[in-house]
Amino acid sequence: MEIPDFQLERFFARWEFAAPYILCASDVEGWPMAELLALADAETRGLWGSLTLGYTEAAGHPLLRAEIASLYAHVAPEEVLVFAGAEEAIFAFMNVALGPGDHLIVTWPGYQSLHEVARAAGAEVELLPLDPAAGWALDLDALRARLRPSTRALVVNFPHNPTGALPDRGTWDALVEIARAAGVHLFSDEVYRFLEFDPADRLPAAVDCGEGGISLGVMSKSFALAGLRIGWIATHDPGLLRRLAAFKDYTTICNSAPSEILALIALRSREQVLARSRGIVERNLQHLDRFFEEWQGIFEWVRPRAGSVGFPRLLADVPIDSFARELVEGEGVLLLPGGLFDYPDNHFRLGFGRTNLPEALMRLERFAARRLRGGRRE
Repeated sequence: MEIPDFQLERFFARWEFAAPYILCASDVEGWPMAELLALADAETRGLWGSLTLGYTEAAGHPLLRAEIASLYAHVAPEEVLVFAGAEEAIFAFMNVALGPGDHLIVTWPGYQSLHEVARAAGAEVELLPLDPAAGWALDLDALRARLRPSTRALVVNFPHNPTGALPDRGTWDALVEIARAAGVHLFSDEVYRFLEFDPADRLPAAVDCGEGGISLGVMSKSFALAGLRIGWIATHDPGLLRRLAAFKDYTTICNSAPSEILALIALRSREQVLARSRGIVERNLQHLDRFFEEWQGIFEWVRPRAGSVGFPRLLADVPIDSFARELVEGEGVLLLPGGLFDYPDNHFRLGFGRTNLPEALMRLERFAARRLRGGRRE
């Protein structure tokens, strides 16, 4: 397989553990181990205490699959396959569901593996831009115009990375109907589900919307447990599940035994786990609302509706790549230039899931005051 470098991950390989302030992180501040273990009930405390570090069930621990299934309205435990993070799940799906001659439509900007793995598998990938002028809206007419007889799947990601966009229920229902009428899979990256700023805005999971819906989940984002490397696919398609399981035999085979039990502990306490994540995000959004108000004309953004990332734009006549490089070298604050998503126009990803955001933002403002005041671009 020939596949281009994953630009975002190569960038993080250079900077993520070198810069003290990761103001572009996509996750929420990770749970301390002791605090997570304190959430364990009697059963999971016993599982943790008696754990042996051998191989695990390839499909995932039965109790973990059952707990994941309970996140959905109409999913049975046997309709869940656990992976080593969402990345492995994406890689497996794109390789078993797509090949030469197949056509795939993917929302953009977005996580590179959602489109690049399919290309490497031989599929033709067509990007569907979200519209920043309309709040990063999904254009359903443009989607319909891209459908072909060879289209095999629509790939969407809501709540969206990097913009924080979330369509309304009417748009989502129309998207589901488009996929159903076309007879294609709706592969839905839902890793930020449960981080909606207004719970009333939460969309149904794709897997709960019909036979063609496939939901991708992970412990890394909303649940703030990226170090576990636990993700999953939920689908009603038994043939797809069999092919995914067979493909996984060539990647990880099975999952980490400690990670599965820790994920089970978190999911059984998910109200408390998610409340912590939402609290961090809500407090940080207050700081960012003040920032974008005070820096109008120099920075702008479409305020996210969910998740822990946004995609602001630097309006000053300074390339975002240069600005970000000088910022991390001068203040230790890391931003992610939009060019790493191949997206133009001076956008950058900003994360607001880390607890040190207030200090990181202060350092960004201090640098911007030196570098940008009076340098706005009209």
